[in-house]
Amino acid sequence: MRELPKLFGDKSESLATRFLEQEGFVILERNYFARKLGEIDIIAQREDTLHFIEVKSSKSGSFDPVYNVTPAKLRKVINSAYYYMKTKRLDMTFSIDALIVRGNEVEFLENVTL
Repeated sequence: MRELPKLFGDKSESLATRFLEQEGFVILERNYFARKLGEIDIIAQREDTLHFIEVKSSKSGSFDPVYNVTPAKLRKVINSAYYYMKTKRLDMTFSIDALIVRGNEVEFLENVTL
């Protein structure tokens, strides 16, 4: 039976969350939705930096999910990150990151907007 895309995405985000926790991140939010702006897959903190993390994955070995981290998607994440910080009244260093899941392998790309 074929796995539904939402279930596959949830499984990838759970794998990403476990990876981040092992790397010393504290998970603050998952699937944070900023109305009219977009969704942030994972919001985490490590030391004094807030990380807004976009998770991309693919079951297909012939397509690398890193190519789904597009400028349009990053703009949505950035706008949602600013909205999150404003509503939570946070003034701190932050990073826009991508976490790529290829099967059971995870690649963390920090500061993808530089």
